[in-house]
Amino acid sequence: MNENFQSTFDAIADSPEEALNMKLRASMVREIRAKLKAEAWTQTRAATELGITQPRVSDLLNGKLSRFSLDALVKILAKLGSNVELRVS
Repeated sequence: MNENFQSTFDAIADSPEEALNMKLRASMVREIRAKLKAEAWTQTRAATELGITQPRVSDLLNGKLSRFSLDALVKILAKLGSNVELRVS
């Protein structure tokens, strides 16, 4: 049976709630990656500035979403000077 999904996350998640969580984390990781690229920091420098380990920075840059909670990503974005807002519709 062929199913159509709105996103890859909808296809791989076990529930709509999990898909939403994955979409939110992916969006945050994209923003973090863009900011790190704009700063032109090495992974070591980014780790120091963000207060995380270099392997965690590597995980961010490689899109390993499952290794980060929404809370952890909000904290990283805050350290990068981003304002995180939540809209519910």
